Amino acid sequence: MAGLLAFELGPPAVGCGIKGNISYNTGERIYHVPGQEHYSETRISLSKGERWFCSEDAARAAGWRKAMR
Repeated sequence: MAGLLAFELGPPAVGCGIKGNISYNTGERIYHVPGQEHYSETRISLSKGERWFCSEDAARAAGWRKAMR
């Protein structure tokens, strides 16, 4: 359990700071890159299917779209 918690608190690897978040309103899969408006307040919950990505290409290939802000 401690390992899972560590992944939910931060990215699993250096350079993998793209946050894959699932909208609780729509269920849409949205990724946030560092510097975007809501990046710092976005939290990742692996238990809800959210995840970290190492590149935007990987996020898009997995079916996620980039946040608008």
